Amino acid sequence: MKKTTYYIIAIMLIASAGCKKYLEQSPDQRTQLNTVEKVAELLATAYPQADYATFTEAASDNAADKGTGAFVSEPVNTNPYFFRDVLERDQGTPTNYWNACYQSIAACNQALEAIAIAENPEDYNAQKGEALVARAYNHFMLVTLFSKVYNATTSAQDVGIPYVTAPEKVVNGKYERKTVAYVYEQIEKDLLEGMPLLDNASYKVPKYHFNKAAANAFAARFYLFKKDYQKVVTYANNVFPGGNFKTNLRPWVTVYSQLTGNEMEAIYTKASETANLLLAEGPSNWARNVASYRYGLRTDLVYELFIYPNVTGASWVQPLYYRGGNTENWIVLKFREHFVRSSANADIGVPYTIFPLFTAEEALFNRAEANIYLGNLTAARNDLDDYASMRIEDYSSEYRITNAALRNFYNTSDVKTGLLNALLDFKRAEFIQEGMRWFDILRYEIPVVHTSVGGESETLAPDDKRRLFQLPQEVVLAGVEQNPR
Repeated sequence: MKKTTYYIIAIMLIASAGCKKYLEQSPDQRTQLNTVEKVAELLATAYPQADYATFTEAASDNAADKGTGAFVSEPVNTNPYFFRDVLERDQGTPTNYWNACYQSIAACNQALEAIAIAENPEDYNAQKGEALVARAYNHFMLVTLFSKVYNATTSAQDVGIPYVTAPEKVVNGKYERKTVAYVYEQIEKDLLEGMPLLDNASYKVPKYHFNKAAANAFAARFYLFKKDYQKVVTYANNVFPGGNFKTNLRPWVTVYSQLTGNEMEAIYTKASETANLLLAEGPSNWARNVASYRYGLRTDLVYELFIYPNVTGASWVQPLYYRGGNTENWIVLKFREHFVRSSANADIGVPYTIFPLFTAEEALFNRAEANIYLGNLTAARNDLDDYASMRIEDYSSEYRITNAALRNFYNTSDVKTGLLNALLDFKRAEFIQEGMRWFDILRYEIPVVHTSVGGESETLAPDDKRRLFQLPQEVVLAGVEQNPR
């Protein structure tokens, strides 16, 4: 793993008479993590400044081959679509995301070490809480993308990822991939220790930090993967006062559908949007290329997900656009590129994209799914109805998720199965072009079939080793084995 140093003190030694006196001076105090403010500033880097949407969306069933033409064909898009390892290290690659997560973990560990040796560690409680929860989140994302999905029967044998809890002190230190079960134990330990310490008042912009709502949403996601459904409901209920989600969901019908394209791009990832619980910004070409990648949202998928009626009997209110005059370059306006120039007058720079890491919609879906498995079908149906009412115009008794609708649409007489299918369909549409569909593909072992315009077909079966993204090649130097192929 790449060694990252956050605070470097460079002292130039000059062979002169004043050398001894120079060395007796205290180093610049800004280089020491000795105040709450400095630790808080460091924790601004505790969130992965990289995106997973580029490779998870391409690998999912949300992507199809648009054919030859004026499309962007890059390895970051092409290789995941054909379930090939991505050897590049660019933005939007598994290697880039892996390194970004461990860089963020390094920041968490550096902060925790500084807090441990502080004279007044209790003054740092909020920062300690953030560091612990952020460390848990980064490891959770790594184990989800690079190891087998959690399974109570097999995770004690399945290979996990290195869980790093101390700052790196040596070059090329050795690390061990313990089991998925061990990684989950450490995630849970950090999460439960950190959550009570969080303090929203300690943040200038809470939506870019693990505020209490975002931490509860993370806990709900974590326990959903563990299939501890009662805890999913408990934590999801804590996201908003009284467990009220409906008034905190994105107002697609009343607001979003009335906006211009530029307004939509600007509002979706705003911190002022109640539905956004945690946001992160990082170098990424996703906002620029999401529509124009060759392997992505094709017209037939647009009709399947948004235009044809869903189980309610209606269609989603979803403004859809295509770019560059190409009617296959479909996009849902969620992301706006922030281009940072290398200098004031430069024409070159780095594109940034803001991503929602946790949202009200996901927390609602997680609660609904947990209630389905707990047998609380009325509660689950109410959550799905609340969601649909914010996405379907004039949602009324005419458009409802009735037992008859579930039976006819999904050809099943089992209400539980029908509700679960509806939930997964709703999630797929809601998080289009955000990379979230991949997590449900993993959890439910959904096969993915990708076909080229030439008719060549590739299937990712539930037991396919390629469901685990490949670790960077350089991890071998740290004693970490790559995933089998």
